[in-house]
Amino acid sequence: MTPSPTLLAAAPALQHSHSDSRLLLSVLLSIGVIVLLISKFKLHPFLALTVGSGLLAAAAGAPFDQLTASFSTGFGATVTSVGLLIGLGAMLGKLLADSGGANIIADTVLGKASKRSLPWAMALIAAVLGLPLFFEIGVVLLVPIVLVVARRGNLPVLRVGIPALAGLSVLHGLVPPHPGPLVAVDALKANLGTTLALGLLVAVPTLVVAGPLWAKVAERWVGPLELPPVVEEQGERPEHAPRFGAVLATILLPVVLMLGKALADVVVDDPKDHLQRVLDFVGSPLIALLAAVLVAMVTLGRAAGFDKDRIGRTTAAALGPIAGIVFIVGAGGGFKQTLVDVGVGDAVSHWAGRLHVSALLLGWLIAVLIRLATGSATVATITAAGIVSPLAHGMSSTHSALLVLAVGAGSLFFSHVNDAGFWLVKEYFGMDVGQTVKSWSMMETVISVVAIALILPLSLVV
Repeated sequence: MTPSPTLLAAAPALQHSHSDSRLLLSVLLSIGVIVLLISKFKLHPFLALTVGSGLLAAAAGAPFDQLTASFSTGFGATVTSVGLLIGLGAMLGKLLADSGGANIIADTVLGKASKRSLPWAMALIAAVLGLPLFFEIGVVLLVPIVLVVARRGNLPVLRVGIPALAGLSVLHGLVPPHPGPLVAVDALKANLGTTLALGLLVAVPTLVVAGPLWAKVAERWVGPLELPPVVEEQGERPEHAPRFGAVLATILLPVVLMLGKALADVVVDDPKDHLQRVLDFVGSPLIALLAAVLVAMVTLGRAAGFDKDRIGRTTAAALGPIAGIVFIVGAGGGFKQTLVDVGVGDAVSHWAGRLHVSALLLGWLIAVLIRLATGSATVATITAAGIVSPLAHGMSSTHSALLVLAVGAGSLFFSHVNDAGFWLVKEYFGMDVGQTVKSWSMMETVISVVAIALILPLSLVV
């Protein structure tokens, strides 16, 4: 992100007139205030990040009239680059939910699964549905399916519930176009297609371990749970059902387009090649998601019997609930830009070089600490990416993509009582706090640890 001209004039004073120790104290103070405002005073993360950004600039010695310059620049650039994608992803997810496409995917996969393979089927369903859906929306859609499957198969609810939650969480933390990975890609100047490809490569074995395999451990650790009543989704029902193949193709369309762009960049690697220029265009995140939404209006909306007005209402309704997410992400981008402009990133880079700390491990550890403190995976990803962004300078495209994944993995570590997702899972599955920690919180920790354990050796061979 390029700072404004007025900020550039103040940048030398911001970046070079303060010792590393003062910068470190400024960062700790600002992050501490953000954590306190979110956890203790229940302030919205957008407001907390805004206040924390101004405090960071003031503590680092920025001129009074420049306290908000970095934040405004970062906010605008982040919303411009990421906010559009979040909006398109929300529209695609809303069309998938309202058309009955999610139920078609679930019913088709479950109809072909044996009782023994049901946990694996639930992990697959969650992973597929998790591509276009935000985590909270995915939970609301999947919980009724999980409870029906548990009843139908006479299985403990955690045996099928944990794989479903793991599928959603792994995709949320590691795979674009979810907000956290998208912002990290932007902050670290990583290639989105490469990040998507490597993210899927890391996500699959991580899901296997944290999903069906961890479910067996969690089931024994937590003990038997009384099966909660099925939560029926309210609202208008579609007149018809879209076809399974059409639903699956629509969900995978943006992924295929972005992976095609990444493959062309590696295999062809000629900016003048006509095929690569076409793939670069259709595989850009904005065009790929826009194409998926337009296709979904036909393959999901029209196939479900929606008329033009209903499709319009559905896509419009998708934007309201994500306003808070967009503002949080934008504020995170503002905080990140403030971190960069006051020179925190350079100080961290020098410190990491002296101590010979791996950039990937450092990014993971910083994200872990912020996740534990704030409870927000998105805030952890945005802040950690801003702090380690100078470490990505000079990295290859694969290693900068792995740094994005390392930060994303750290952002999932040990969800607990300061995380809204913790309470969402607790209430839906009828567990007490201790049972939620043993199942959900530990599942999140397994995802984080397994992912970084895969990312570090992967960095040695790619």
